[in-house]
Amino acid sequence: MTTLNLLRSFGLTVLAALSLGAFGAAAPSSSAQPCPATQVVFARGTGEPPGVGPTGQAFVDGLQSRLGGRSMNVYPVNYPASDQWSTGMDGIRDAGSHIVSMANSCPNTKMVLGGYSQGAAVMGFVTSPAVPDSIPPDIDPATIPKPLSPDIANHVAAVVLFGTPNVRAMNLLGQPQIVIGPLYQDKTIKVCAPEDPVCSDGINFAAHDTYISDASVIDKGADFAAARLGAGGSAEVAATTSPRQHLGS
Repeated sequence: MTTLNLLRSFGLTVLAALSLGAFGAAAPSSSAQPCPATQVVFARGTGEPPGVGPTGQAFVDGLQSRLGGRSMNVYPVNYPASDQWSTGMDGIRDAGSHIVSMANSCPNTKMVLGGYSQGAAVMGFVTSPAVPDSIPPDIDPATIPKPLSPDIANHVAAVVLFGTPNVRAMNLLGQPQIVIGPLYQDKTIKVCAPEDPVCSDGINFAAHDTYISDASVIDKGADFAAARLGAGGSAEVAATTSPRQHLGS
């Protein structure tokens, strides 16, 4: 997929997000599985195979190794991750509904929200406190989703986003930027590979595909999440890096 098409898919994700209905109250899960101490909810990037994708799997493996014997499971956000406009809509709906359901059915489980590329955009919008002001005029306001209930943030320990489309990318598409909600800002890190033009001022288009091969990049996210969970990792990442640095693009 070309970089232009990749960025276009981010813009379509934004429009799709704005056309969603409210997440609504979710019934407790009927699963007989015990509640884990930690659950990773991860949205894969455009064109990656079903599941959490290679970048997500590298992050999951890195986090699990830092949690020792703590129980952890993974929920792959169920969406096509394609360049079609419905991709983002399906992802935001599925992630939001699952997060609410998990908070209701497993209130003691700490969730780590994550995503790569288009998936990072999906997860960013899930945390948003409000719909952007610049919504297209042809969208019915009644279909705009409500933000997650404030109490849901208490169940989220960390938000780890890899290769998140930045303001420049969103402006290129004429779309509103991704805004992390205030209840999630201190819990969020945006990890950007050096020179990745999707999330930085760089111009190395190949850098957007290096996340899985650069252990130091994955480690930043895994260390941050582990520290937020109180399970070691690099406590300095969580303790000394400001929210502005966490969220910088």
